[in-house]
Parts: sequence; C-alpha cells; structure tokens
Amino acid sequence: MAVDVRWATIEDAAALAAILCEMAVHYRPPPLDADRALSAARKWLGEESPAYPHFALAFVDGEVSGLASVAIVHPGIDLERLLFLKGLFVCEKARNAGTGRALIGFLADHCLSHGIGRIDLTTEDWNEGALRFYGGLGAERHGQKVFLRLSGEALKAAKL
Repeated sequence: MAVDVRWATIEDAAALAAILCEMAVHYRPPPLDADRALSAARKWLGEESPAYPHFALAFVDGEVSGLASVAIVHPGIDLERLLFLKGLFVCEKARNAGTGRALIGFLADHCLSHGIGRIDLTTEDWNEGALRFYGGLGAERHGQKVFLRLSGEALKAAKL
C-alpha cells in the first residue's frame, strides 16, 4: 500500500475535517459536528495559515488515512528550531500498514532539509501502542520534563 504524505492546503479542508471527526470519536465520543470541523479546517488552512504548514496529511488511494499536527518552535536551547508533534493519528483501517511511519518519515525529512534539529512529542503513559511505535523509531523517553496545562478557570485566572 503506497502512502502519499503532504502538507495540507486549503484544498484539503474537507479531508482534514473528516480525519478530525474520526480522531474525535477515537479519543472521546461524542463525535464532532462535521460542519463545525469543516469551518475550523478552512480557517486553520486559510486565513490562519502560519509561515510553516501545521498539518501533514497521509493519503492511501486518494483517501485521507492519517494526520500529524505540528508546530515549529524557535529557538531550541541550542539555537536550533524544533518540530513539536502535537498529535499523530491514523485511521483505524490504515493502522499497522505504514501510515504512521510515512508521516514520521515525512516530518523527519522536512526537519533534516530545513535545519530543524529534532522532533519533540508527548503521548499518554497508558498508550502502549504509541510508546511501542515511537520506541521502535528510536525515540527516547525523557523524564526531565513534566507536561502541564493551563485551561478553563486556570487559563482565565492567568489572564492579565
């Protein structure tokens, strides 16, 4: 099975919306509203598009099969940029068929060709499949950092 990976453009809004809806069901039902997802995808890929693309999409036989959501962070501690992989998701029908590996390979190639020194990512400590996948790629677990989040009331309280 050949996997085609590319940076998403505004023309991919419907594909991005479709995979976001599938991802939402996978991680936390109930499903996203499809119209809301399409509106968000159009906004993110259109008017809010940053200097660097932020969604890589994988396609198998023209159908969206995977998503990587990323951000380029300037600078890292060694003055090299880093790519933060916010999320990697592969549709159930495309799992264990090379889609995740193709997405990571695409991102690694982008990093190496653009002077980006590393890929940082997080996953849940209970997600054994993800831990095996990333470990199999040579990813190292780093215990030096603690993942924290400001949201809801804490985000409001942090506002100046």
